[in-house]
Amino acid sequence: MPSTVIRDMHYDPPSRTLTIWFRPSGKRYDYFEIPAETYAGLKWSRSKGEFFNTHIRDRFPYREVEEQS
Repeated sequence: MPSTVIRDMHYDPPSRTLTIWFRPSGKRYDYFEIPAETYAGLKWSRSKGEFFNTHIRDRFPYREVEEQS
């Protein structure tokens, strides 16, 4: 189901890094130490924004990634 908050996301299992591109800003953030189960919950959630705010935001280390032009 499309999200009004999350434009795209990618999960790297070996590093447990979740990359999220947000809309409408287009900003990219990497979230670290994300368990595979948490990513699966986000991926299959009916409301990705709500799941993100409840289970990921302010719970895991992260950094904003500056996009290269």
